[in-house]
Amino acid sequence: MVEESLFDTSADWFSLTWFDPSTLRNFEWENPIYLQLLWIVPLILLIKWFISRLRNNALSLSLPKKSFKQDWLTLLRWVPASMLAATVALLIIALARPQKTNERVDRWTEGIDIMLVADISESMLIEDFRPNRLEAAKSTALDFISGRFQDRIGIVVFSGDAFSLAPLTTDYKLLKDLIETIDYRMIDNRGTAIGSALAVATNRMRESDSKSKVMILLSDGDNTAGNIEPIVAAELAAAYNIKIYTIAIGKEGRVPFGTDIFGRQQFIENSLDETTLRKIAQIGGGQFYRASNNTALQKIFDEIDAFEKVEIKESRYKDTKDFYRYYLYWSALFLGLYLLLRASFLNNFLID
Repeated sequence: MVEESLFDTSADWFSLTWFDPSTLRNFEWENPIYLQLLWIVPLILLIKWFISRLRNNALSLSLPKKSFKQDWLTLLRWVPASMLAATVALLIIALARPQKTNERVDRWTEGIDIMLVADISESMLIEDFRPNRLEAAKSTALDFISGRFQDRIGIVVFSGDAFSLAPLTTDYKLLKDLIETIDYRMIDNRGTAIGSALAVATNRMRESDSKSKVMILLSDGDNTAGNIEPIVAAELAAAYNIKIYTIAIGKEGRVPFGTDIFGRQQFIENSLDETTLRKIAQIGGGQFYRASNNTALQKIFDEIDAFEKVEIKESRYKDTKDFYRYYLYWSALFLGLYLLLRASFLNNFLID
């Protein structure tokens, strides 16, 4: 690549790379106004053409016919003028001071630990969200992860049982791939074990040294399974300084849930225990939210995302390298060749 050769300090100044148009386009210019002087180059060639026309008219009677030798000499007569034009052009480019800037930005933050605790019970297939509660939660979680920077994130899923799907990690691609695979059939036992899910998440976070530890619990049902009471599990999490946000997802009452054998929409009665989720959030020092549609769920995650942001610090390093010397060397070379031709017998030969 041209850019790599430009930054290579061992690059030869006589390399033809410096004349590559792509090289010139990739430069940054310290004094770009000097580039306006490039019109002098065609002016030099125009003056040379005008002088040669006058001379040809004067010699037209003595040389009525052009021979191959005369054509060859005509081309050679343009060499000195071309050398002078090249000298001026390269000198102008050197005055414009072509540069390349290599900028590096280092970003860092102390980061926080976040554990997503997601209900994947069968009731999450209820279709009061588009296309259903589970898919809406997965989509929102993917957006949430995309907005984080250097935070460690883990995932716990639960229905009748709870297990850790992903430990705390900054491998966001892995997390997104795992979220895509989440399905209510991942756990055989039916029910909603909120207490067990909180305990599993706490166990994953208890040895963390992060200054901020956050748990986001998303569920659409009552605690109907597991051998740990949700309130007890929330108190255990609070003892490890884990902040808990709880999100009750879904509408209450008659909600759409699948179709019958004839393809007709079915409806069921849905209820949700807000009291327990509110109490968990209170114990965990977080907040309780209620989401009744996709938009509300997205806004809740956006709000939590804003709450749990840490300052991102940046260090910028700029390394600017000048390349005007290379064009100055070339202009000196062409100037030397021009003066050599002007002072040599070859110039008189070409004039004659």
